[in-house]
Amino acid sequence: MLTDASRRESFPSLQEMVYLNTAAEGIPPLAVRAALEKYFADKQLGMDGRERHFAEWEAAKALVASFYGLTPREVSICSCSSEAYNLAALALRLRDGDEVVINDLDFPAGATPWLQPSCPATARLWKAKQGALRTEDLIALLTPRTRLVTVSLVSFFNGFMLPLREVVEAVRRHSSALLAIDVTQALGRIPLDLSGADLIISSTHKWILASHGGGLVGVPAARAAEWTVPAGGWFNLEDAFGAHRFERAVSHPGAASFTVGMPNFPAVYAIRAGLEYIHHVGVAEIDRAARPLVEECLEGLKAMPVDLLSPRDPASLAGILAFRHPSTEKIYQHLRAKNIHVMHHAGRIRVAWHGYNTSDDVNTFLRELGDALASSS
Repeated sequence: MLTDASRRESFPSLQEMVYLNTAAEGIPPLAVRAALEKYFADKQLGMDGRERHFAEWEAAKALVASFYGLTPREVSICSCSSEAYNLAALALRLRDGDEVVINDLDFPAGATPWLQPSCPATARLWKAKQGALRTEDLIALLTPRTRLVTVSLVSFFNGFMLPLREVVEAVRRHSSALLAIDVTQALGRIPLDLSGADLIISSTHKWILASHGGGLVGVPAARAAEWTVPAGGWFNLEDAFGAHRFERAVSHPGAASFTVGMPNFPAVYAIRAGLEYIHHVGVAEIDRAARPLVEECLEGLKAMPVDLLSPRDPASLAGILAFRHPSTEKIYQHLRAKNIHVMHHAGRIRVAWHGYNTSDDVNTFLRELGDALASSS
C-alpha cells in the first residue's frame, strides 16, 4: 500500500487507473478476496462451517474494538450504517418534546431517521459555515430537551474533520444529550480517539477496504442501557429459544442488540481481512503517507478557478476534498476519459486520498483538471 511493490502486489487494478473515490468505494486488497474465498470454503461444510463462521465473527469484533478503543463486548456488526441508525432510533424511544441535533454536512443515514413523520422528536439543524461546523453554533442549539447530537467525524460532503474533543466537552457542559459519531469516512484513514462518544457507527466498504453488507457499531458499556434496541429477532435476544420465548423478548444490552439476525458472514470475513490489512500497514503510517497528498491537492485547487467546498485549512481535513464549477459535468467526463476516478454528484466533484494513492496521482489529477478547466472556459 505504501510502496510501489506492495501497491502492485495488493492492488493490481490500481496500475490501470488513478483512483480517487475511496470515500464512496474502497479498492480491497487481494487479502479480502482470499477471505471471501475462505468463507465459501467454510460454507461448503454446511453446519460444520458454523464454528468457523463464528470464529471469524469474534475475530472481526476484536479488531473493530481495537480501532474504536472499546472491548469486543462493546461492539457488534449489523448490515449497514443505515440499519444501525434506524435501530438506534428504536433504542432511544424518543417522545414529543425531545430534540435531536443533526447537521447539513452529514450523510443521509445519520440524519434522516429523525426526520421521518413517525419520529416524535424535533430535529434541529446545525448549519456549517464556510464548509465547517462551529462548536459555538452547536452550543446555541443545545437545550434541556436535547436527547441526541449526531454527527460524522469526517464529512462525506466536503471532508471537514470535526474537533471531537471540543464537541464532546460542549455537549457534556451544555446538555445531557447522547453523542453519536459516524466514523465511516475516518476509520482506516486517520488515527482515532473516540473517547466521549456514546455511539459509534461505520460502514465497511470504504476506507477499511472491505465489502458491502456491514455496519460496525460501538456502544461503551456505560451507555448500554440507553442503546439497547427493542427489536425482534433471535441473535440479539438473551433467550430466543427458551421455554418462555413466546411470552417475552429481552434484548442483549448495548451493542449486541444491534445484530438482530444471522450475521452477514461473507461481509464479516471481508471486514476481518480489511481491518487486519489496515492494522498491519498502520493507520498512522497511512495518514503520514496520504496527508501530504491532501495538502498538495488542496494547494493546487486553491490556485484554480473552482468553488472550493472543503475548509481551506488542511488541519480541518482528513482524506477528502470537494469543489464545484459551472462545467462540472464536462470536467467529470474529461477526467473519466483519462481513467481518473472521482465522485460526481449534485454539481460537486469529490476526491479522496488513501494510502494507496501516490504523488503521481496528485500530479495527474491536477494536470488533467487544469486542462479540463481551460477547455471549458
